[in-house]
Amino acid sequence: MGKHSKVQKGSDAEEQITAVPMYRNPIAKPMADSKKSKKCLKLITDAAGERCICRGIKEVGKAIRKHQGEGLMVLAGDVFPVDVIAHLPVLCKENDIPYTFIESKYALGEAATTRRPTSVILVKKPTKDKAELYKSFKKCVAALEEKDE
Repeated sequence: MGKHSKVQKGSDAEEQITAVPMYRNPIAKPMADSKKSKKCLKLITDAAGERCICRGIKEVGKAIRKHQGEGLMVLAGDVFPVDVIAHLPVLCKENDIPYTFIESKYALGEAATTRRPTSVILVKKPTKDKAELYKSFKKCVAALEEKDE
């Protein structure tokens, strides 16, 4: 899903497709910038390899309600309708779980090594070898929350 734009190289005009999100939720705040999104997607890929993620609205909500969801939540910013994920940031604030939004549910699903787009992923507290990566990303999310408020 993208938007067409014309780019000229020399004398030939070529058509290039750029990835521009077609829709962004009005509740998608704090939105991660491209650098922090890449760090987030790398963390999700590493956590998926160790089987320490929950994905999907139902599974993530259940983990948070049962207090098994200690970690970091990443939500997609292009989920429609908004009502599907609107309750998750509130649950995160109640349980002191840091969260952030990224641009695309397709990128989120790909990072979680699934074939389907995923609207939300909860990265559970990683094992000792991934603790440094978790701490650095948690600091980035804290900086995003401070900047947004």
